[in-house]
Amino acid sequence: MDLSDKSEQAIVVYDGECPFCSRFVRMLRLRESVSLQLVDARAGGPWVDEIVAAGFDLDEGMVLRLGGKHYHGDACVHVLALLSTSSGAFNRLNAMVFRNRRAAELLYPLLRFMRNLTLKALGRQPLNLRSQKS
Repeated sequence: MDLSDKSEQAIVVYDGECPFCSRFVRMLRLRESVSLQLVDARAGGPWVDEIVAAGFDLDEGMVLRLGGKHYHGDACVHVLALLSTSSGAFNRLNAMVFRNRRAAELLYPLLRFMRNLTLKALGRQPLNLRSQKS
């Protein structure tokens, strides 16, 4: 994966009703060379349609679109950690944990479980966005 300093547009599609997802994407600070666009999957739109059509389940994890590629779930938080700055305690902790690919793979299912549990406790429904492809 090429993470050189060329200017890049990053789009993160996440669940805006998940308090963890929302805080994570709002607190994240990426390098100046990366322009970040946040898309709430519950609001719909062309980016959400693209992600769903590509077969990604947004109830299983947020998606980063960068350089024409999609990164889902643990791969998403891993790449975001690689692109993050070291400004602020949150970004330093995020980088320390998720820049390690194996740590991201091991911890992400726990984060997803906590998300699902929290949404249920708050009375919020899953996204239930599914591709229409057979």
